[in-house]
Amino acid sequence: MRGRDLVLNLIERAEKGDKRALGRLLTILEDVNSDTAWVLELLANKSRGAHVIGVTGIPGSGKSSLISRMIRVLRDRGYRVAVITIDPTSPLSSGAILGDRVRMQEHATDPGVFIRGVSTAGLLGGLSLAALAMVEAFDAMGYDKILIETVGVGQSETEVMHAADTIVVVTMPGAGDDIQALKAGVLEIGDVYVVNKSDKPEASKTYEFMLFVAEKGEIGRKSAWKPPVVKTSSVLGMGIRELIDVIEKHLEYLVVSGEKMQRQASRRRLLVKLLAEKLILDKFNRVAELELSNLRSLENFYQEALKIARLTGEELLKL
Repeated sequence: MRGRDLVLNLIERAEKGDKRALGRLLTILEDVNSDTAWVLELLANKSRGAHVIGVTGIPGSGKSSLISRMIRVLRDRGYRVAVITIDPTSPLSSGAILGDRVRMQEHATDPGVFIRGVSTAGLLGGLSLAALAMVEAFDAMGYDKILIETVGVGQSETEVMHAADTIVVVTMPGAGDDIQALKAGVLEIGDVYVVNKSDKPEASKTYEFMLFVAEKGEIGRKSAWKPPVVKTSSVLGMGIRELIDVIEKHLEYLVVSGEKMQRQASRRRLLVKLLAEKLILDKFNRVAELELSNLRSLENFYQEALKIARLTGEELLKL
């Protein structure tokens, strides 16, 4: 970390709308270390209760184009919008393949929109520690709607359930086999279901199927909220306002039922868990590298590594 004074300065400037300062603050949060916790504490004190919307679903269903359309409607309604696009990490460079940001560049010059891409850093659930920290930053900086787009890799996407207030699950016409395969995973976590690309053939058939399984209670969380199914077309701009309307209705439900606070607490528990895991692993690696580098041979490597793990664990239990 670059020091407390710098962080405080960046937060102050970002609160005034300085997007470069916000960008630097997000970069600091991506570099997770022992100082990250106090930065998150500062941000938590400025929390404004932003509405966090997770967008997940079948690969190829047009999530990025749909989000771009959603941004337009949300901006028309006066909301400040932040978007976190979570991309898979390249196994060769460890860098994120940030294709989604390219599709949303039409909003790049809008002062009320901030788009940031992060990598999964190898997390199977499609979410990263950095992304959760960024949610806290965008919330503290006064963004009303925070959209999280996940990589769309199937059942592992259920981790987004712990990060978002409203989960939008996107499918498309002709994806019957994919829908059946996902019924035991990502389709079970949705608050709103979208049949995108509904200008395509078979859209009505897919829509009727989604309505059927929704009405039978085969998809969606077990709660008083009955998840609606919405038809959209990112190409034609069809159904986008209707989608935003039902998302807003779900927010009203969350506030009245008290689930909004519960979901925020769930998201923060996951953030703290991932932060603790990262710091523990980093400390173990540092100690292991130092201690094991002194070995003259590899014969005792396993025994020494277990000793380091035990000592590290005992130290942590003292906290």
